[in-house]
Amino acid sequence: MSTPFSVTDYLRQHIRTVPDWPAPGVQFRDITPLLQNPRVFRVLIDAFVHRYMEPGLRPDVVAGLDARGFIIGSVVAYELNVGFVPIRKSGKLPFTTVQETYELEYGSATVELHTDAVAQGQRVLLIDDLIATGGTMLAGKKLLEKLGAQVTEGAAIVDLPELGGSARLREGGLKLFTLVDFDGH
Repeated sequence: MSTPFSVTDYLRQHIRTVPDWPAPGVQFRDITPLLQNPRVFRVLIDAFVHRYMEPGLRPDVVAGLDARGFIIGSVVAYELNVGFVPIRKSGKLPFTTVQETYELEYGSATVELHTDAVAQGQRVLLIDDLIATGGTMLAGKKLLEKLGAQVTEGAAIVDLPELGGSARLREGGLKLFTLVDFDGH
């Protein structure tokens, strides 16, 4: 008799924790091992694709947050046969953009989206690698909504619930789906 396969446990085993990076006391959750092994990468992508193939959850387009959200989001979009749009850091997109500025621990940051990236009423899946404080994903949601899109869900590989980002996003009206939670940061 075989043991049941847990996608969460399998993925967790392939996420590297780097202590004291980028600052003392931080436990950095590194997803690059998930991408390096083709079998693990397939399990990761399939976990998202199988969820979003469901008719009630299927997006019209996937939006990925700069930069690791591009990696996951573009492959998920390809597998779902829908379009992909990048939400970039300020100054990286060549066409007319809308911007959203959000607060960081020390200062602020701005993300941008092309004004023609999504159409009015399109159902958008917003995806990134990790939810920490939630600022980037919330800014991405606001950008998409400025253009009239409906952000149906935010998705990430990792949630760091102790940092409050997932709670903040839910309070902001965003449904979330994450594959692995880590206590502590």
